Amino acid sequence: MNWFEDWFDSPYYHLLYSHRNDEEAYLFMQNLLDNLKPAPHSRILDLACGKGRHAQFIAQMGHYVTGIDLSDNSIEEAKLKNNANLEFFKHDMRFPFRIGYYDYVFNLFTSFGYFNNSRAEFNTIRSAVFNLKPKGILVIDFFNVQKVKQNIQTHQQFKTIGNVHFSWVKKIENNSVIKEITVNDNQQLHYYREQVHLLSLANFKAYFHKAGLTLTTCFGDYKLSPFHEEKSDRLIMIAQKD
Repeated sequence: MNWFEDWFDSPYYHLLYSHRNDEEAYLFMQNLLDNLKPAPHSRILDLACGKGRHAQFIAQMGHYVTGIDLSDNSIEEAKLKNNANLEFFKHDMRFPFRIGYYDYVFNLFTSFGYFNNSRAEFNTIRSAVFNLKPKGILVIDFFNVQKVKQNIQTHQQFKTIGNVHFSWVKKIENNSVIKEITVNDNQQLHYYREQVHLLSLANFKAYFHKAGLTLTTCFGDYKLSPFHEEKSDRLIMIAQKD
């Protein structure tokens, strides 16, 4: 089993990251939609949607939103939010979902770079292009590699939530940032791993060109400030299907 199939489907993943800031996520979506200015009732696909927090907010803005994710647990919970504007499916984002159907495809919150080879990464972007209508827009929200390299904390860290104790260590290895996680739940130990490929803007540009996309804009944070390679927290790319 791939690490992302194991970890993202675990209840411990959702417990460890339960503190995530929904207000920040909604602010980002509001800023992004204000910038993109999608037509009313646009069709939007959320790749690797998790439990659907971004997708739900976009649907509330009046658009038709589909969320797809590989995690059974996440999709089952996301489906509780289904309505006339919002639907969720289990699906692997490396493969096309609905060809030529969507005005926009969003891949948010560093939901990319999980795979062991560049072919799988390219297949994900190419599949996103297949899902888009002509002149459709792909948005990828990734971390800024340079900032990650500058700020990575390699010492062991700890967190306790209820009766569950987490510890983890981060390292950079084979051009990936790796987080090795130990969970102690009632003296039962569980081991998980996160691994994200350190992809630069140049890497994405090469994938975009090969897949038939033109990069139009880069932002460096959720307020949509200009991207700065050394200082920005995020790498948010907007590309149009040729």
